[in-house]
Amino acid sequence: MSEPTYVQYGCGWSCPDGWTNFDVSPSLRLERLPIVGTLIKVNGRRFPEQVRVGDIVSGLPVRDGTAKGVYASHVLEHLCYEDFWVALRNTYKLLVPGGIFRLVVPDLESRARFYCNQLDSGNADSNSEFLRLTYLGVPRRPRSLLDRLRASLGNSAHLWMWDYKSIAEALQKTGFCDVRRAEFNDCSDPMFRLVEDKSRFYWSPPTDPSAISSECAVEAKKATSGSL
Repeated sequence: MSEPTYVQYGCGWSCPDGWTNFDVSPSLRLERLPIVGTLIKVNGRRFPEQVRVGDIVSGLPVRDGTAKGVYASHVLEHLCYEDFWVALRNTYKLLVPGGIFRLVVPDLESRARFYCNQLDSGNADSNSEFLRLTYLGVPRRPRSLLDRLRASLGNSAHLWMWDYKSIAEALQKTGFCDVRRAEFNDCSDPMFRLVEDKSRFYWSPPTDPSAISSECAVEAKKATSGSL
């Protein structure tokens, strides 16, 4: 099998042609079990066959220095702080010199500003809205066996939130250069147009769907000289 040149991790059901797509979901691992996996359906639908099991933290089965592009949409916020740094280092290693890394994470800054505005306006439920918007709160403890199973196989909780300043600095410390804010489909490499979903670049509070804010989308490149 030839080495992939474009890698997406935490892909979910997104698996465009031309990309090698990985996900670490426990339900995907169950679905890939021989024989019994064909009978398992934890989510509303099964993962596409093109999606491969792979964890950016423990390392993807991709040779270092072979990827022209790497993409991660709404993935890094599900990692604890320590694993986040491991993921960035592993991403950097995957790329060829000059290779592009594009990422999208929920923007903590815009949600925090929304919370403060709601608080200032006298909304007594502003704290609950903030915790729901950031997925940092636990509205209901799973009690039934089925709920516990879904919770154990899911990965919806956010373990560490980011804003542009903090994640840009983290990328630079890892060795990335040309770090900038990104917009939907504004990459010079047209391959990213196959993998990007416009809806994941923006968010709105459920109480006001017309109040659209940008998520924290960032583009960075691997330096053309030097290494970690």
